[in-house]
Amino acid sequence: MTYLLLNAVFLVLPVALLVAALVVAKRRGRGRAPIGAAIGLALAVVLVLTAVFDNVLIGLGIFYYAEDRISGLRIGLAPVEDFAYAVAAAIALPSLWVLLRRARA
Repeated sequence: MTYLLLNAVFLVLPVALLVAALVVAKRRGRGRAPIGAAIGLALAVVLVLTAVFDNVLIGLGIFYYAEDRISGLRIGLAPVEDFAYAVAAAIALPSLWVLLRRARA
């Protein structure tokens, strides 16, 4: 199994949470802007942190990726597949926030 296929499976739940959060936000009359801004901010932070730390860890030889399992596209030393977990977190956490918040009376 390639990392891209694993990532596709892994991203199904965060995307489902996002869809549910958008539906809930619309029902509450909040629209998409707050969740979109939260996801954008979270995405910016976690992608930068992932790029920095993964490149350091790969550069130090602490971990590596099997070349036959990655696409070959890299950001520095880190394969793009490694960023899927950061993307999943950036989508899932703001979505969960919307879904778990109580509606204001």
